Amino acid sequence: MEKLSSEKLAAVIGSASKLADTEIDRVTTDSRQAGRGALFVAIRGDKADGHDFVAQALQNGAELALVNRLLPGVPADRQAVVADTLAAFGKLGAYNRSRFGGKVVGLTGSAGKTTTKEEIRFALSRYGKVYATGGNHNNHIGVPISLCEMDMNADYAVIEMGMSAKGEISYLTSLVKPDVALITNVYPMHIEFFDSFEGIAEAKAEIFEGLAAGGRAVINEDTNFADLLERRAREHGAEVCVFGRRHHWQGKLDLPDASEAWLYNAWATLAVVEALGLNPATAADALKDFGALPGRGKSYRLKLPSGGVVTLIDDSYSGQPEAVKLALDRLDRAKTSGRKIVLLGKMAELGQTTQARHEEIGRRLAAGSADIVIGVCPEMKAALALLRDDQERHYFENKDGVAEFLINNLLQNNDILLIKGARYSSRVFEVAEALLKGLKEA
Repeated sequence: MEKLSSEKLAAVIGSASKLADTEIDRVTTDSRQAGRGALFVAIRGDKADGHDFVAQALQNGAELALVNRLLPGVPADRQAVVADTLAAFGKLGAYNRSRFGGKVVGLTGSAGKTTTKEEIRFALSRYGKVYATGGNHNNHIGVPISLCEMDMNADYAVIEMGMSAKGEISYLTSLVKPDVALITNVYPMHIEFFDSFEGIAEAKAEIFEGLAAGGRAVINEDTNFADLLERRAREHGAEVCVFGRRHHWQGKLDLPDASEAWLYNAWATLAVVEALGLNPATAADALKDFGALPGRGKSYRLKLPSGGVVTLIDDSYSGQPEAVKLALDRLDRAKTSGRKIVLLGKMAELGQTTQARHEEIGRRLAAGSADIVIGVCPEMKAALALLRDDQERHYFENKDGVAEFLINNLLQNNDILLIKGARYSSRVFEVAEALLKGLKEA
């Protein structure tokens, strides 16, 4: 971020504190990463309160700390006091975004946001310098971080926005103020926090509220409630650009994977490129070299201790019904002389539909090509109960011991193993990590 004097910082965040005469050029919420030029933002979380680490942050070299109360034992002129540190952090991010001279792409969706964000970053790099959200910094803390860390010399910025409740995207898009706003898809994610499926679509459509004047909305015309999304976009004065089976780039598209998820990600990327007024042929040429991300469908060839090689499809970063179905579609298309094995952890935040959605996945598994299914967490019992008689099944209460079982008892030469599940609820990503750590790549 551009350097800010103490006086300017106080004005931006609305603090009446009399601050030491200094400058900041970066922000952090981790006291261990504080240093010269840093503003330490004290945030109260579920497990820790950043205010407890203010003294440590200043000792580590931070110029100032953003706090919601004056702390004893710490120089008063090093504390910028505000009523709400998160709100002030958002103001700081919004200010830095207002100083950015390039074009901003904002995106949200129920699934595949981070992969699409990285694909857009990858494609836009053919046209100029690109900045994008790091990792999955897409919430009320991550978006301000992303905006404060923007490369002010970039031509384009790609900012990811996530949500689990009504109003969250509305707030985030007010900070981001995108020139192009993309909605990748609408699935019943986080349904337990909404009164209806339509409510999720309305919450996604909040992204259009922040569109800059003359902004463009890019919408998947094949997703749930696409008509609603288009109406909301037009209500906010956006020019609507759609992508999907009927409206996608008609030129040659050579992708590493021809699955539906890959196609939609590519179409979304090309639609964004066109919305920015750029020639999509250049981006289409670039996409042939874009590969899956770790934890989001990346494949590995791993050597077994007993000999032989297996293919791991690590799609363990997240799990929800539609994404699981897409992953199973990919497995069905895969060719191997070995067996197809699916390791599924529970799907989270499905509310009263939990049992039904797990049964739905069980029926999908029974109709597919999986030879062996391993269910992790009690919710997966509903899916395992619906498998065909010829499908081998295994059940684990949690992820403990699963990697050892796979390596020592199950995996054979030429097997393909797909791992998918809710990241923090099932933690099957730790199984993938254990396999990658314990087995050498072929």
